Amino acid sequence: MSYTKANYEDVEPRAPGMHFLREALDCENQGVTVIDADADWTGMEHDHADQDHEEVYVLVEGAGTLTVEGEDIALDPGDAVRVAPTASRVLTFHESSTMVAVGAPA
Repeated sequence: MSYTKANYEDVEPRAPGMHFLREALDCENQGVTVIDADADWTGMEHDHADQDHEEVYVLVEGAGTLTVEGEDIALDPGDAVRVAPTASRVLTFHESSTMVAVGAPA
């Protein structure tokens, strides 16, 4: 088959509000995560240097901040930010929000 379809709400969250779709979509080289966050949700600080994966974050709904290497980037619906593999990042949402994050080898 030339495509795979999955609904993120059918995928068991690995962390509160985080639906990892890589396996459900049978992706070989990229990860796709949907984050359904409550107000005041904060993720853990991390990078992807070991995997050499860059990520793109797209805020679909809500409001938040993506902190990259200590720099706060305000996010409104429709905003997209690419983050290099070695850069540390942490997400914070100020209201109920939905975000899609896609990562793949740089």
